Amino acid sequence: MSSDKDSIDAFLDQLWLSDGLSQNTLAAYRRDLSKLAARLAERGAALESAGQQDLERALLLGVDSEKPATRARLTSALRRYYQHLTQSGIRQDDPSARLVSPKQGQRLPKSLSEKDVEALLDAPDVSTPLGMRDRAMLEVLYASGLRVSELVGLTLSQLNLLDGVVKTIGKGSKERLVPLGEIAQDWLLRYFKEARPLLLAGHPCDEVFVTQRKAGMTRQMAWHLISQYAGRLGLAKVSPHVLRHAFATHLVNHGADLRVVQLLLGHSDISTTQIYTHVARERLKQLHAKHHPRG
Repeated sequence: MSSDKDSIDAFLDQLWLSDGLSQNTLAAYRRDLSKLAARLAERGAALESAGQQDLERALLLGVDSEKPATRARLTSALRRYYQHLTQSGIRQDDPSARLVSPKQGQRLPKSLSEKDVEALLDAPDVSTPLGMRDRAMLEVLYASGLRVSELVGLTLSQLNLLDGVVKTIGKGSKERLVPLGEIAQDWLLRYFKEARPLLLAGHPCDEVFVTQRKAGMTRQMAWHLISQYAGRLGLAKVSPHVLRHAFATHLVNHGADLRVVQLLLGHSDISTTQIYTHVARERLKQLHAKHHPRG
């Protein structure tokens, strides 16, 4: 396993240098490849020297317990890994070349109705500093469609409240400007005036959203807070990413151009954004069925 670990480390270093992937994405690659390396090791094979049949057996071990999307992701990780080995001259052949990814249905992203979003935004108790912070955080998340890592990593220098925009750094270290909207701006101003100084108690901090420990918030804490507020409202499995989907879905439902949504979300490829055309079509079908006399 040590040689596989070294090989995976070298692969991730190359990915980081060539593609500028985030630490979260690199960690996901590490988990997937380490899982497959462990399965191979149980059968006396090594990841770096495995053959096609070895890989097929390793992937088959997850058929009963893993979703097709998970097995497709594992297959994709293997392809990237062996491309690295062949390009580096470590292997002459690519055992992943003929692997077949499991078929996946069109998966629509989980979203929230506009009514549910309004209820979620109203959930924090804004009479407290923490509640004021959480309200501002939720408003920014829904108004901008930021990823949770972009939200918690947001610094004061990235905010321009005069123009109402935020400059964020997304996947691949790509910068983009996203408008905030008047309501999110107002809540941010209130948070900066009424809550943030009380939470920091004079301690310096560059991050916009801070905790009682006088430091920036973590991804895990943001997830926990949003899940907690959603749970009180009876909304199951709501995460920061669900609010990102709601942001995009509601834009498309109200007629926003898909290219604009692509830019706002920071998608490098329009095909990633096209999922929201399916969301919009589903919404139109529901409205037709509800309101048309022959629906």
